[in-house]
Amino acid sequence: MNHKHTISVLVNNQPGVLQRVSGLFGRRGFNIESISVGEAEEQGLSRMVIVTTGDAKTLEQVSKQLYKLIDVIKVIDLSSNPMVARELALIKVNADPSLRPEIFGLVETFRASVVDISPSSLIIQVVGDAIKIEAMAELLKPYGIRELSRTGVTAMVRGIVK
Repeated sequence: MNHKHTISVLVNNQPGVLQRVSGLFGRRGFNIESISVGEAEEQGLSRMVIVTTGDAKTLEQVSKQLYKLIDVIKVIDLSSNPMVARELALIKVNADPSLRPEIFGLVETFRASVVDISPSSLIIQVVGDAIKIEAMAELLKPYGIRELSRTGVTAMVRGIVK
């Protein structure tokens, strides 16, 4: 049975590593639903957090293939442990001044924030899991979403990993 998996891949921070990792997924027919990359806690390393879908056998195959790439140091299936996962979205909506109090009410309810105000629009920042972001976007649709940008998931296992 297919499940969503969140994988953390610790890699050397070198040109071409992202392309090699994403290419591995593509060549094997695995879809990447989300990928975020940034510097890790140790200088010279980056952490990729990849969300993909597949069964346990598929995940094991992906992990083995990742370890064959020279710049991959560690692969962890975060979703097999209790984890904290977050995503950030910026949502630009139409916002006539008369509708702003309603929109500000939604923003407050979702513990989001307005990060830009222009004469005819607002940019709202929302941080949370995918369900929260999708719910916020759905409630903002009636106002007219002009643009939506999401970071992709970043995650960590809760507590101390051995």
